[in-house]
Amino acid sequence: MQFANLGAKLILSARNKDVLERVKQNILSKNPDSRIEVLPMDLSAGEESLKQVVHAAESLFSNAGIDYMIHNAAFERPKRGALEENEEGLKATFNVNVIGTINLTRLLAPYMLDRGMGHFVVMSSAAGKVPAPGQAIYSASKHALNGYFASLRSELCTKGIKVTVVCPGPIETPQYSGAASSVQRHSSSSLQKRVSVERCAELTIVAATHGLKEAWISYQPVLTVMYLVQYMPTVGYWLMDKVGAKRLDAAAKKGNTYSWNLMFSGKKSP
Repeated sequence: MQFANLGAKLILSARNKDVLERVKQNILSKNPDSRIEVLPMDLSAGEESLKQVVHAAESLFSNAGIDYMIHNAAFERPKRGALEENEEGLKATFNVNVIGTINLTRLLAPYMLDRGMGHFVVMSSAAGKVPAPGQAIYSASKHALNGYFASLRSELCTKGIKVTVVCPGPIETPQYSGAASSVQRHSSSSLQKRVSVERCAELTIVAATHGLKEAWISYQPVLTVMYLVQYMPTVGYWLMDKVGAKRLDAAAKKGNTYSWNLMFSGKKSP
């Protein structure tokens, strides 16, 4: 919606075509002059399928090509201990969050290189910067994304390719989201302050259009933890070690897993 307000031509991609069409109509109802195409895509479908999608995307709008690729797809399972995960969950998470995202990038990048310009905006996570007890596999996938795109930026920055990695903390996502997510809403007793989707989108666009290499978007206490791990890692990791078991306990009880209380309360419940 915000890109449409700025006059951008949009290609909407996800697995569910009906939802994409509803999003398109919603945008057009408020921005009738917007130019929007719907291009269904499944990141986990494999390289050949993604090749066809990239070719189709590049041919839209009179072969104008893609200026910004917003990587926003993510798969996340409910919070659980690192040793409770199984191979199925591991593969499902990495197929979307890492393998599919990287495949789409390396298939699209050559077109951008031919034009001498292009920008990848990657929605990573605070869990890609700090330990995330209860989200070990998801955190691992986001760390992998951060490593790949930081390396890609270094390789291609002199050839006109830009990369902005965005690391949000807890976001107030819509309830109808199909993914099993750590940011699902719980009972009123466990609600936590989250950044709105609209604000996250606004700050993401600001970061990308100003050429930032990385942006963190969150309320406290997540930002504090991110700064500690980044600049005072010994203190940051010590703090997360104190929080880890209590965070798992809070998740099991459908409680607030981002609360200051996790840092200052006593031992986890038996």
